[in-house]
Amino acid sequence: MFEVLVYVYENYWQGDACPEAPQLGRKLSAAGFEAEEIEAALIWLDGLQLAAQTSRLCSPEDRNSGVCALPQSEGSLRVYSQAERQHLGLQVLGFLTFLERAGVLPPHLREIVVDRAMAVVGESLALDDFKIIVLMVYWSLGQEPDALVLDELCDDSSERLPH
Repeated sequence: MFEVLVYVYENYWQGDACPEAPQLGRKLSAAGFEAEEIEAALIWLDGLQLAAQTSRLCSPEDRNSGVCALPQSEGSLRVYSQAERQHLGLQVLGFLTFLERAGVLPPHLREIVVDRAMAVVGESLALDDFKIIVLMVYWSLGQEPDALVLDELCDDSSERLPH
């Protein structure tokens, strides 16, 4: 599924430039992706689109509407459930904390990232797959992360040499 997501990211620069699911499915099939991968990616992208629609922060007028995210209080702490800790793993949670502390992943976007990471089927999520999820969240909102963060997200950690 992640190969399909990377293809979508590279070929449709912003989420709103991406065709509707049926047409996208045909294009992905023509590009040579397997039907199971395409179906999984389209379901995942549908969930991302739904999450992106409710990602804006609430104004004072629409706080009780349920269609926006409340800002996180100063000094608040996100506690991950046992299922989240197990599925995400220490490496992914560490990277997620790094993005938050660097100021590039605000709490309302973090929740979308965690939601989409938990939607991935499997035991544990690989860090490189998690980075793709973060990129896709920014993509769905029509945002591009800071150049240094983008470099970190696109970096292949398996090719790094320890100092």
